[in-house]
Amino acid sequence: MPVLVEIILMMGGAFLCFEGAEKLHHRFANHDAHDEIPSVALGEDQEAKTIAGAVRTDFILSAEIMVIALKEVIDEGLVARAAILAVVAVVITVLVYGVVALIVKMDDIGLRLVETGRGTPARVGRGLVVGMPKLLAVLSAVGTAAMLWVGGHILLVGADELGWHAPYEFVHSLEDPVHDIGGVGGALAWFVNTLASAVLGVVVGFVLVAVVSRLPIGSEDRSAQTAH
Repeated sequence: MPVLVEIILMMGGAFLCFEGAEKLHHRFANHDAHDEIPSVALGEDQEAKTIAGAVRTDFILSAEIMVIALKEVIDEGLVARAAILAVVAVVITVLVYGVVALIVKMDDIGLRLVETGRGTPARVGRGLVVGMPKLLAVLSAVGTAAMLWVGGHILLVGADELGWHAPYEFVHSLEDPVHDIGGVGGALAWFVNTLASAVLGVVVGFVLVAVVSRLPIGSEDRSAQTAH
């Protein structure tokens, strides 16, 4: 079972790499003015595709979180594992997706405040309406980078735990020259590890994008969903 859990975890890591690379590919290879139009303004069909893509991605990411949690408690008894996973599921749902829902709705909250016509609330509302698109753009960029980093790191660690030690040993060899630098050695070693994980995530992600783009599984629709 631990081996199976690790394999499932690596499959999720590969998906993260794929999602991150697909966003980069669309952003730099297929960017045009059409991409700036919100999917809701392109019709109900496009909005439905966008929502379906978001639901699928969130489902896979949620499953990945649960597998990570399972890996940490796999030596516990059945009842303990079930209880811990139930708590993790509730916490993830309430905190993570609660925050996401709040962020998505902030511009609506800002619009309501503007409609009050009052001084300070209206100014705060205008600030939310103007600022949220910029915040979402920043979060999108950070999220893409995080997917590539985390996905690559999961693949590195998973390969190491399954017996293929060479990739992670190579990364550790890159950390060694900076690890003992006084005061900042730990931070520099972490940065090198993170950068190596992200590079691996980009490489694996673009390989998967190239493969998926040649498969008859609706890759154009996925590209459209990613864009919006």
